[in-house]
Amino acid sequence: MKTLLLWDIDGTLTLSGGAGMQALESALRREFDVGAPAPTQGIDFAGRTDTWIMRQIFASLGLPDSADNLARLLRAYLAELPEALKNPDTRILPGVTAALDLLAARADYAQALLTGNVERGARIKLTHLGLSHYFAFGAFADDSEWRNELGPVALRRARAHHGVEFAPERVFVIGDTPHDIACGKVIGARTIAVATGRYSVEELRAESPTAVFDDLSDTAALLRALGAA
Repeated sequence: MKTLLLWDIDGTLTLSGGAGMQALESALRREFDVGAPAPTQGIDFAGRTDTWIMRQIFASLGLPDSADNLARLLRAYLAELPEALKNPDTRILPGVTAALDLLAARADYAQALLTGNVERGARIKLTHLGLSHYFAFGAFADDSEWRNELGPVALRRARAHHGVEFAPERVFVIGDTPHDIACGKVIGARTIAVATGRYSVEELRAESPTAVFDDLSDTAALLRALGAA
């Protein structure tokens, strides 16, 4: 039986130096003539989906939350994102590449994405840093604006892709926010929390994940937590 690992991106695999927010604010200026102060202030991005965030922005600006407006903003955001990612603070987090390499070499482990990014945004971010090839599929904000609905989508795609029914105890959701932990619990998965985003080890531990790490630089410890040691 294979073990399925569902990875978050922002704050877990990578940091983008605020590129997502910069691209979103540029998109708002371009499509809706929205200037300072930035309408993203006061919105909790961490662990949320792109579509949820955009709907919050529309509400704060008094703009219609329509399918057309959402499509306009998404198109503009995706057009702005590649340039925004060129900032010097965009990087892969400690230990990530080593862990992905080791796990990719294991026939009994499958890796996929479970992220609040829309799929095109996720691929832009991961391709920029050379990580996209590790993940053949995933669940994204295109599938639902509610993160807790993404786990079942990821499981269906994993079953279709690998021809394996992944038992809940052999599924791990890996992320940096309480929302990642919560969405893992919804599907009965184990959860690995990493304090490389906005939340501290103590804040993450309070959500009762399976394991918590400061970062992923201790590859051996991560593999033990995943049962891969």
